[in-house]
Amino acid sequence: MFHFYKLSSPPKLLSKFNASSSCLSNSAPSSFYPLRVRFLRLNQWKGRPFRGFAAAAAVVSDKNGSSDTFFADDNVTWKSLGLSDRLIRALENSGFGRPSIVQAASVGPVLSGKDVVIAAETGSGKTHSYLVPLIEKLCTALGDSENSNSDKEPTPPRAPSLVLCPNVVLCEQVVRMANALSADNGEPLVRAVAVCGGQGWPIGKPDVIVSTPAALLNNIDPKRRRRMEFVRGVKYVVFDEADMLLCGSFQNQVIRLINMFRFDEKQLSRMNESGVEKPLEMDNSSLTQPDLQDEENLQDEYISDEGNFEGDSDVEDLTEETKSGSIKKKDWRRVRKNYQRSKQYIFVAATLPINGKKTAGAVLKQMFPDADWISGNYLHFHNPRLKEKWIEVTVDTQVDALIEAVKERLEFGAETSRTMVFANTVDAVYAVTKILKTAGIECYCYHKDLSLEERAKTLVNFQEKGGVFVCTDAAARGIDIPNVSHVIQADFATSAVDFLHRVGRTARAGQYGLVTSLYTESNRDLVDTIRRAAKLGQPVETAFSRKRSFRNKLKKRGSIKDRETSTAELTRV
Repeated sequence: MFHFYKLSSPPKLLSKFNASSSCLSNSAPSSFYPLRVRFLRLNQWKGRPFRGFAAAAAVVSDKNGSSDTFFADDNVTWKSLGLSDRLIRALENSGFGRPSIVQAASVGPVLSGKDVVIAAETGSGKTHSYLVPLIEKLCTALGDSENSNSDKEPTPPRAPSLVLCPNVVLCEQVVRMANALSADNGEPLVRAVAVCGGQGWPIGKPDVIVSTPAALLNNIDPKRRRRMEFVRGVKYVVFDEADMLLCGSFQNQVIRLINMFRFDEKQLSRMNESGVEKPLEMDNSSLTQPDLQDEENLQDEYISDEGNFEGDSDVEDLTEETKSGSIKKKDWRRVRKNYQRSKQYIFVAATLPINGKKTAGAVLKQMFPDADWISGNYLHFHNPRLKEKWIEVTVDTQVDALIEAVKERLEFGAETSRTMVFANTVDAVYAVTKILKTAGIECYCYHKDLSLEERAKTLVNFQEKGGVFVCTDAAARGIDIPNVSHVIQADFATSAVDFLHRVGRTARAGQYGLVTSLYTESNRDLVDTIRRAAKLGQPVETAFSRKRSFRNKLKKRGSIKDRETSTAELTRV
């Protein structure tokens, strides 16, 4: 927590860092990363799992020693990835003339229809990595329907896509990005809507529904017909920020939704095999309001030490009630190991730890063992386009160090400078805001206790006017604010996961950025681990901890060592 002290004499400014203000600029120092990434033979994705970019890219030296760690090679174009001219024109009109490395590696696997896991560093273009191929599939389906049907026959609706996000802000951001891709007449290629934050079920049938897990269940649970039509109609399901959705309070809701969709796949597969036209119905009690014990059983089925995420029962083992057209409680969760797939699942994350049986990455590997994995070159690594400064502070020096760090970029002379300052709690955000205003620095305030309208207005003002943005980790995940040149950790992150998401707010889309981290003695162990990983060129996965801070983890290890030492001393005595 920040304390208030009398400010000392005007602080000396830290050395300036010359950052690029354009995502297409190559004016940044070449010493950041003297390599160039070139994609080779991207047309060979069919039927092959992508386990990192090693299968699709080769690293070669550039004559000038320059680098491009964001864009794919010049020879890789949207056209070479198999996109239609209509979608290519929409991308170019929106400023996406070239695919990023992650986008180039993701388009093919998503178009193939297989389940895909896209795990890549922040700011690598992951949202368009799934939006672009899904929009291509939706537009292609509409074109095929129009060509195959006569004028007398109505055109069947497109199979909708579902995108799940952990919060309303991310949902609305995905909707804006999808609707921004417009046809030649200015109309969006697809209609995307958000179902969250008080917005009810959409009128008509949109092409893309973006929602939070809770909002989706609240809208489909009470309406039996809506639930059945929606679950049957959805063909593409995306889980954005998948590591967050598969942990904590989201986990039961997300696993339940996956169960719904998988059951529908198996049910449809059985109908096709048996020639049954009427779909099996599901009682309200089976899907709408399971009790607490059901939720616990559901989670245990999917997250177990043996990795047996799907029950051993076959569809043929369903109860006699199934034959009469209804499925009783718990029977809907019974599965069939081999069935005809009719839905595609896409998981997207910037941090996806796989160490441990219950981590998000491990759960995905067990639930979707045949999925194609797209792993970014810098997943869990330090971004080579980042310049990092580490400043150890005390209670007496932290205020001056903070003001120096903020003023450094403000006095740099940029026409529109954007600096994000992170604090760990809402109270700390207000404390930092007061410190900066006392020093004559105006700033925005952003945290979870603000209303959705206040948060949206603050984000728009910061994007349009620039300045200083003081926030909690509510602004650390997924929010895409262009041209943030400086990130400051007034309070150091409590985990390596939060650290990676915070610093990922800058150096996005090929830009360069500066991160200034203030830390105290209590953070030193975590800081040393992260800095050591950067120095050795290793990932920071060893510092990952979702349920408690790394500091507590280290304390536990330290206490064990102390006990071992004491035992050894007693033995010697």
